[in-house]
Amino acid sequence: MSARQAPKAEAPSSNTGAGIDANTDADIDIAPGTLGEGGMEMSDAMYRNIFEGVPCLVAVIDREFRVVKTNRTFDACLGSAPGRHCYEAFHHRARRCAVCPVGETFADGRFHTREEIGTYKDGTRGHWIVTTAPVADEEGRTVAAIKMCLDITPRKRLEEELAHSEEKYHAIFSNIPYCVFLLDPETLAVRECNDRCMTNYGRSREELLGRSFLSLFPMDEAARHSATLRRPGMINQARQVRGDGSVFFATIRLARCAYAGTEVLLAATTDITKRLEIERQLIQAGKMATVGEMATGMAHELNQPLTVIQTGVDLILRKLREGGELDREQLRTVAELMNEQIDRASGLINHVREFGRKSDLRREAVDVGGVLKRAFGIFREQFALRGISVDFRLPAYLPPVEAEMNRLEQVVINLLLNARDAIETRCAQDPAAGKRIEIAAEVAGGEVRVLMSDTGPGVPAHLREKIFEPFFTTKDPGKGTGLGLSISYGIVSDYGGRIEVLPPDAAPIPAHDGASGGASGGATPQTGARFLIRLPAAAGKAEKKI
Repeated sequence: MSARQAPKAEAPSSNTGAGIDANTDADIDIAPGTLGEGGMEMSDAMYRNIFEGVPCLVAVIDREFRVVKTNRTFDACLGSAPGRHCYEAFHHRARRCAVCPVGETFADGRFHTREEIGTYKDGTRGHWIVTTAPVADEEGRTVAAIKMCLDITPRKRLEEELAHSEEKYHAIFSNIPYCVFLLDPETLAVRECNDRCMTNYGRSREELLGRSFLSLFPMDEAARHSATLRRPGMINQARQVRGDGSVFFATIRLARCAYAGTEVLLAATTDITKRLEIERQLIQAGKMATVGEMATGMAHELNQPLTVIQTGVDLILRKLREGGELDREQLRTVAELMNEQIDRASGLINHVREFGRKSDLRREAVDVGGVLKRAFGIFREQFALRGISVDFRLPAYLPPVEAEMNRLEQVVINLLLNARDAIETRCAQDPAAGKRIEIAAEVAGGEVRVLMSDTGPGVPAHLREKIFEPFFTTKDPGKGTGLGLSISYGIVSDYGGRIEVLPPDAAPIPAHDGASGGASGGATPQTGARFLIRLPAAAGKAEKKI
């Protein structure tokens, strides 16, 4: 290696030039060096080929900012430029650029890199990565600068599209009308959340990020939801806690997705507190309509205990009027009988009063068999007077379900009253038709299933779905609100169950050993309506004997 070549390997910015003449198109005299192993020297022709062949725009610019040399790529893209000012050749400008990397290189003799937008000779504009390097003479003075422009237009276009996509994503993410949390799938820590989370939960972003999502549940419910939150699905009517300690109800939808190169758990929560309050008001309105029916049934139910009490009172008064002695044993028997009937009447009144109260949204383990018989108890005498028999076919044991007893009882009462009306409608047209309701239950597939069948006219196939719509009724005007089945559908759905109308030929629930029955017995009705209620059995609860 010659003494002239060594400095060029150590200090690329000190490349030697043979004098730059802005008025000539002479080649730059760049001293040859070594190339690879074996000490093969690079000829001037090879340097020229490299200069011409590099896939970027290259121009040599003198200290007057005039282009003195360009490569083939430059000429093809920008046209012939020697003698023109660089700002004219690159940018079609009439004066120097405010920020000029060539000027910066002349000022400090260093490399400079920046992005620029230039104009090609066909008028299109391109994005460039621009690098300028000094060209020094033998005395180390910067006599020219090399400007190299690499076209990055496709990359910039992708960056702009990505930025637009990111902007659109953030706009959607931030303004979506429900809370969205991105959670660590293992720890359930909040990794990201949108603006709605801060509004609904009354907490700042700093308070939410890094916090366990379980901490947004009441303390006594967090452990119960720990496993559920790690699986895709939905949690309905989950209680959530705001920063001020107030509680609201939410539906939580869970899904796994990719975020920033890792898998996260997406939890979208919707505040349903207002909706639940409206539903409660609607259910309460339905209850009040049902209470009217219950009052009629209660009148029949109270008639028997009142008759017994009246008979006992008449006996005592007659004895007193006649001046006869009251047999102590007879008096005790009459008093005990009257007391039993008073308890019965009091129980009926308390039942109706309790039923009419607003239901709590809290759930508890509810005995389905007990609810079925409790609901029927109000109408026992009324149904008997109308000649309608009710047969219960219940297994000896049924697991409880997670529900609220009064709301579940409302579902059963709605179905009983609909069955009563349907039976009487059919009997008005066909007096020979039977008057019978069957209530059967079973446990299957982790569900408690209740099937109520009647001997009414049934539900036509085209109405089996429509029948659950609000305000839909097949009764004559003034004889139904059209809310009973709609409310029942909503209540059962809230408990994770389903209510549906089965076709007449659907398989009945089989009889059970030790089943509790009603007065009539007989085969399951095949001609009328058949409503099936399916509720998930409460996990980990003991079975309840009926």
